[in-house]
Amino acid sequence: MSGWDEGAVYYSDQAQFPDDAVGATADANHRRHTTLIKFKEFIRNFERDKNVFPYRESLIENPKFLLVHLEDLLAFDADLPSLLRSSPADFLPLFETAAAEVLASLKMKVDNEEPKTEEVQILLTSKEDSMSMRSIGAQFISKLVKISGITIAASRVKAKATYVHLSCKNCKSTLDVPCRPGLGGAIVPRSCGHIPQAGEEPCPIDPWIIVPDKSQYVDQQTLKLQENPEDVPTGELPRNMLLSVDRHLVQTIVPGTRLTIMGIYSIFQSANSPASHKGAVAVRQPYIRVVGLEETNEASSRGAAAFTQEEIEKFKKFASQPDAYKTVCSKIAPSIFGHDDVKKAVACLLFGGSRKNLPDGVKLRGDVNVLLLGDPSTAKSQFLKFVEKTAPIAVYTSGKGSSAAGLTASVIRDGSSREFYLEGGAMVLADGGVVCIDEFDKMRPEDRVAIHEAMEQQTISIAKAGITTVLNSRTSVLAAANPPSGRYDDLKSAQDNIDLQTTILSRFDLIFIVKDIRMYNQDKLIASHIIKIHASADAVSADSKVSKEENWLKRYIQYCRLECHPRLSESASAKLRDQYVQIRKDMRRQANETGEAAPIPITVRQLEAIVRLSEALAKMKLSHVATENEVNEAVRLFTVSTMDAARSGINQQVNLTAEMAHEIKQAETQIKRRIPIGNQISERRLIDDLTRMGMNESIIRRALIIMHQRDEVEYKRERRVILRKV
Repeated sequence: MSGWDEGAVYYSDQAQFPDDAVGATADANHRRHTTLIKFKEFIRNFERDKNVFPYRESLIENPKFLLVHLEDLLAFDADLPSLLRSSPADFLPLFETAAAEVLASLKMKVDNEEPKTEEVQILLTSKEDSMSMRSIGAQFISKLVKISGITIAASRVKAKATYVHLSCKNCKSTLDVPCRPGLGGAIVPRSCGHIPQAGEEPCPIDPWIIVPDKSQYVDQQTLKLQENPEDVPTGELPRNMLLSVDRHLVQTIVPGTRLTIMGIYSIFQSANSPASHKGAVAVRQPYIRVVGLEETNEASSRGAAAFTQEEIEKFKKFASQPDAYKTVCSKIAPSIFGHDDVKKAVACLLFGGSRKNLPDGVKLRGDVNVLLLGDPSTAKSQFLKFVEKTAPIAVYTSGKGSSAAGLTASVIRDGSSREFYLEGGAMVLADGGVVCIDEFDKMRPEDRVAIHEAMEQQTISIAKAGITTVLNSRTSVLAAANPPSGRYDDLKSAQDNIDLQTTILSRFDLIFIVKDIRMYNQDKLIASHIIKIHASADAVSADSKVSKEENWLKRYIQYCRLECHPRLSESASAKLRDQYVQIRKDMRRQANETGEAAPIPITVRQLEAIVRLSEALAKMKLSHVATENEVNEAVRLFTVSTMDAARSGINQQVNLTAEMAHEIKQAETQIKRRIPIGNQISERRLIDDLTRMGMNESIIRRALIIMHQRDEVEYKRERRVILRKV
């Protein structure tokens, strides 16, 4: 959107003034006067409860602006809201004049001062539903509209003139010309009205000089509002809308904030835009002049701002059932067979733990991060797609097509103004929700490093092109990855299968190794399940049932996240402390036995992960206290996921029979004969040569793993080539 943060000054010989001073009829004057009186009466006399006058009190407490609910205005006078909706540019300034006059009279009564009129900004809000950004067309120009979206960019604050002070360069006469609000400019007359006296030169055409110091200004800022990700049709780019905010709305919004705004749908023509070129003089760019702004938090987004009393009663009744946890987990990805523990982990991720602010200003995250790593065709991507549909706020992306800037934030230079501005990425747009990253292993290492801060501190720090800021990214991360060789190889060590840095692994609360196990009975059950799903996919009743269950689950998740913030009980805290000490002791013993460190370190971060899981399990039951039962289940989930993945790094030499040890020793001897020190060979060729000599392939692979652990050989070129070092 070229020229998105530029205004302009226009010159014209047409006398177009927004005030009713020029060409206003007596009827229009009478109507405006009547409306002004009604606005004054509304501010003075609207009574919400007995002897409670909210707008009068609000003006006294904060004389700078007044937040008006259109529903209150409708209850007071049915005509006033319709006037504001149909002609907001005419009647909103009238409303502000009424507020300023009422404020002056109230001050005179309270302080016994002379009435002094000060400017009051009127901000509007309404409980009506937001419109789709795609449905706003030319028929809404100069009308009041309400839309919602995500702020992706914010310009610098500029001084916008409300009145331009002009001076004639010939006769020195002065003139104050009003500027149109928003991105509109001042329309300067082409001639001076001074009548020359005898001996005076007549004023030429365009004699006016703008005197900036004597003009009146207000602060103004422009924002870019993008459609919510869930509102964008599949395969289409998200739409942007330019917003103009002024006065007390300036510098209240940062990129990544979800907004619901009310404003006047307007048009402007930037001097630098292509539409201003010859042949396109009638083309204008749309924008919205904001007259009301509300941040939507994670609970109120997705149109779920209010829960009915009936819904709340149903939620509380469900949470009180003894099998509530089991029922919630059964609704997680019901089309996927098995993977019960993964479904429980996904449920914990959707509900999340409790976010905490410590007295010293440190913030502890409550969001749960989960990594699914393993064989292809094990429904990893299906879990990600389910979470994208079910989470209140979710963004789905693929690792191969995502850069560091796309995930975090980017600094972009505007084409017309040449200024830099900030645009938030996926983790900023998903603030308060979930980011699903598929093909996590295909990301470039430098791009993965960029999300370290976002996953633990839940902020994104930017210092580029003179812009230094911190954006919120309070999101859970659900990632899916494959091992380097494509499949999880049991003959390889965990370090070789989990080819991710320790720094990124430690930020995942749960890490699941998902394997495609070949078992006759299990294969038969999976095949029957999948065939049943395909056979019943076209049934209308089944579809409507699933949709209803998904909607219920989404609403329940929103309610739990909004209303419930559990903490550990004292007995649960003591139990968890003992469990953590025992886990660390076991991992230390394992490292001593095998002589190698675990691929996934068990640190204080993993202790915090169990705390978050315990809180999430309590939140599913709408319980404000996480007991020993929740801690036991959290430790069990942690054990079957992250602990099992860490233990998979046990040295393959442990518990070998004497016969196997002898065969491995023979394989090592043959490998050393085939590869001189410093030389390299294809792994496939080496294995083929030794198998032709009658050796078992699994024995050869075990021998290579042992030699690799002793640092005698090194893998290169994605493990396809073996280099002998000693």
